[in-house]
Amino acid sequence: MKISKLLFIVMALLSFNLHFAQESEEEDKLSLDQGPISSQFEYISKKSGNYRADGVRYEVVKEFNLEKLRQNVLDSINAFNKKVNELNGTIAGHVETIESLNKKLEETTNNLSEVTEEKDSMSFLGILVAKSTYNFILWTIIAGLLLFLLFFIYKFRNSNILTQEAKSTLAEVETEYEDHRRRALEREQKISRQLQDEINKHKKSK
Repeated sequence: MKISKLLFIVMALLSFNLHFAQESEEEDKLSLDQGPISSQFEYISKKSGNYRADGVRYEVVKEFNLEKLRQNVLDSINAFNKKVNELNGTIAGHVETIESLNKKLEETTNNLSEVTEEKDSMSFLGILVAKSTYNFILWTIIAGLLLFLLFFIYKFRNSNILTQEAKSTLAEVETEYEDHRRRALEREQKISRQLQDEINKHKKSK
């Protein structure tokens, strides 16, 4: 029975010492010189004393620790504000870059649209028209010129035919004229001979 009590007491002391050692180790890790603000507040809480007055519990904190914590909090806030300003500057730079890229993208899109429009268009008399319209105008002009050429060939052939007919008619008229002239000359010569014969007869009769 005594041995059991002794073992129980030994186990209780070992458990207490282990718990105390863990708490001491945790307290050793806590510091006002390092770690996050939450661990520094925990350090202040563990290092503070307390007392009761009029049923109210008060925590007593060393002024040095409180000032150190306040300075650490201010330093953290300043670092946070500095980081916020840096991030705002970075964001502003990114926004400016994005706006510049959007402007360049818009210019590139407009240039691409103009190039595409020029690619799909042709210049006609200094005016950009769609390729289909340009082709229609071009083929209309070509068809008109071809019709004009065919009409000119037709008129030329008709004029040539008329000219040949006129030449043939003229040749026939000239032939008839020469025949008429020859016959008239023969009649004139015949009449002249007859007249001379009559004159000769008249002279002989005298």
